[in-house]
Amino acid sequence: MLKIRLRKPGKTVKRRYHWKIVVMEARTARDAKFVEEIGHYDPSRKLLKFDIARYESWVGKGAQPTQTVGSLFKRYKKNSENS
Repeated sequence: MLKIRLRKPGKTVKRRYHWKIVVMEARTARDAKFVEEIGHYDPSRKLLKFDIARYESWVGKGAQPTQTVGSLFKRYKKNSENS
């Protein structure tokens, strides 16, 4: 089963986390290999970027977004419609 979830890449400065939004196998570790990167999220700079077409394509193929990624996507889609 595939999941759309957050992945923390590499080493970061203390408490300055940024996350990649990736499609990966559900049973793999958080920082393991992934199938595809579809966005990124930096909470310290309030930066959120999604590839909406790829996200919807993966969901259509049966990939399940985590609760966090689902709420981030809703926020991104709502903000992109208002712009």
